[in-house]
Amino acid sequence: MYTQRFGQASHGRRNRFNRRSNRKVSKGVNPSLFINKITSSVEENVYEPKFTFEDFNISPELKSNLKYKGFHKPMPIQDQAIPHLLQGKDLIGIANTGTGKTLAFLVPMLEKVMNLENEKVLIIAPTRELAVQIEEDLHALTYRIGVNKVVCIGGTSINQQIYKLRMNNQFVIGTPGRLLDLEKRRALNFSRFTNIVLDEVDRMFDMGFVDDIKFILSQLPQSRQSLFFSATLDNKIEGLIRSHSKDPVMVSVKTRETADHVDQDVVKVAYGQNKMEVLHDMLIKEEFEKVLIFGRTKMGVHRLSEDLQRRGFKAESIHGDKTQYQRQRSLKNFKENRVNILVATDVAARGLDIPNVSHVINFEAPDNYTDYVHRIGRTGRGNKMGKALTFVQ
Repeated sequence: MYTQRFGQASHGRRNRFNRRSNRKVSKGVNPSLFINKITSSVEENVYEPKFTFEDFNISPELKSNLKYKGFHKPMPIQDQAIPHLLQGKDLIGIANTGTGKTLAFLVPMLEKVMNLENEKVLIIAPTRELAVQIEEDLHALTYRIGVNKVVCIGGTSINQQIYKLRMNNQFVIGTPGRLLDLEKRRALNFSRFTNIVLDEVDRMFDMGFVDDIKFILSQLPQSRQSLFFSATLDNKIEGLIRSHSKDPVMVSVKTRETADHVDQDVVKVAYGQNKMEVLHDMLIKEEFEKVLIFGRTKMGVHRLSEDLQRRGFKAESIHGDKTQYQRQRSLKNFKENRVNILVATDVAARGLDIPNVSHVINFEAPDNYTDYVHRIGRTGRGNKMGKALTFVQ
C-alpha cells in the first residue's frame, strides 16, 4: 500500500444518475478489491496457433497487407474465429481486452466484401473512439483494395455523413445513437446490411443501449451473418444474441482476468490533505512513463488536466464535453507519445488499444468493479505487466 496520504479534491458535481439508463450510481467498491500485488510474472501456457495468416483462404492482397502490418501468427481469438467466419457462420466471440478481437472480424468481413457483390457490413461500437479505431484498423488492411467505408458518430458533421452514405459504402461503422439518427433522417437503411458486427456488446448494455440495439437488429434482413464480440457474457446478453442469430459458434479464449497482469495497490486519502500534491509527487518519478488517469466527471477531468499542465506536465484530457476532433487529437497525441499523461472519464476505459501504458491511476474510484477492471485493462496489455493505483478514503 502507498504510505503517502493526501486530501480530497472536489472536481465538479458527481452524476447521481446514468442519463441513458436512469440507474442510480452505486456507492462504490470495497477498496480491498483494488489491491493485487504481483511478485513475479504471471505464468501462462503459451498459445500456439493452428494457423498462420498465410494459411487462411483469403486474397493475396489481404495477405500482403497483413504481412506488411506485421501480422504473421494469429492471436487466439483470431486463430479460432476466422475459420468459422470465412465459412459464413454466425459467431459469439469472448476474449479479454487487448487480444485482437477487431482483426478477428475485419479480416473475414473484408474478404467477403471483396469477393461477393452487394455485401454490406454494419459495425456497431459503444464509443466514438472505438468506432474510429476500428475504421483505422480497417484502413490499414485495405491498402490497394477498393473498399468504401464511412464512420457515423456524434460530435462530427451529420450532414457530411449523410453525403458519404449516398455512396456505395461496403462498411458502415458507428455508434448506436448516431446510426439511429441517420436512420430517422432516411439516410441509412438497416435492411440493406447483409452482415452485422457488434463489438464490446457488454459495454453497450452497460451504457444503456439495449433498446437501440434490439431495434437495429430487428430491422436487419433475416438472411445475414451476425457477429458478436465481448469481454464478458451473462445470461441476458447471451439471450439477446441467440435470439438474433442462427446457431452461432461460441469461441471463448478468455483464460484470465485482465487484472491478473496488473500490479494493483491503493493510496489512502486523509481528509483535509492535498490529493493533488501527492499525485504530482508520483508523476515526477521516472517509472511513471505513460500514465492514464481516470476521473468521474467531465468537469473534474478537465480541471485536473489543466492543473497538471500548469504544473509543467505534458497532459491532455478526453471527455464528453470535448468535440470529436479534440478527443481524437488528445488520444492521438497520447498514443504517439507527444504527451505522456491522459486524463479521462470512462469513455477511455473500454476497447481502446493504447500501447505501452505504464500506469493507470484512478484519481477517483469507479462505481463498480467491472468498470475498475476495464479501466486498469488499459495497462498490462497482452502479456505485458502493468501497474494500477487507486485513490481511496
